[in-house]
Amino acid sequence: MQPDKENSVSVQEIAEKIKSRVASSGFDRSVKFDTGSDGVIVIDGATVSNTDAPTDCTIKLSLDDLDSLIAGDLNPTMAFMTGKI
Repeated sequence: MQPDKENSVSVQEIAEKIKSRVASSGFDRSVKFDTGSDGVIVIDGATVSNTDAPTDCTIKLSLDDLDSLIAGDLNPTMAFMTGKI
């Protein structure tokens, strides 16, 4: 079952939500959130983009699950244990 695209947040909107958190985090690695056909979010140090690039780690999940994860509504451990990540 496909999520309703009209009610779904975009990958760009999620990237905007996390930019301020990443800028002040001191994060010095790179990670990619791959949401399949919805796009990617690449965090490289303090930079956040939607341009696909090689990273230290790639996490594949649905766009809705990524939004829930960023919002704090999805527990990362439970997401992994249930196959959402």
